[in-house]
Amino acid sequence: MTVQGSENSSRRGRRSPTMGGMPLNDMPWWRWRSNVRSALHMLSDPVFQRDVWLAGVDGYGDVTDAVYRLVEDTWLDNWSAEKYVGTIFRDSQEAALVDTAVLRVLRIMHQVGPDAPVSAYVDHEGWPDAVRAARDAHVRLAVADGEEPDVPPRTLEVLRIMTRTA
Repeated sequence: MTVQGSENSSRRGRRSPTMGGMPLNDMPWWRWRSNVRSALHMLSDPVFQRDVWLAGVDGYGDVTDAVYRLVEDTWLDNWSAEKYVGTIFRDSQEAALVDTAVLRVLRIMHQVGPDAPVSAYVDHEGWPDAVRAARDAHVRLAVADGEEPDVPPRTLEVLRIMTRTA
């Protein structure tokens, strides 16, 4: 009996089917990638930060939640994203952009504290550089996943649903 692969198999270099534009499984650790992308998306969008985080809108968490999603499974606070090329990140350029964003955001978090209000982050002198670094990484990952980088970030509930289904 011959088993034929799907026409969309990532083993042939094609994108997997998508949910909400994000490929579901063309990266081995796509759930971790989804969490990293969600965090970078929120950290990279000053309008979102003003209209959602500073306004206290429910459903998106806060800066600390985003940082946690960025580093919780990956331990990017302990080692380079380069370690995950081929599993979470497609190439060294993605990894380098993520490393830059992680370092800038964590530097601020260590200075203001993890329980600081959102305003302590967004008012920090280094925040614009952290946002810019997160934006560079977010755009690179979103485009590589075939998704429009300028759509508003998804709620945490949508992220949970997306990472629960495969």
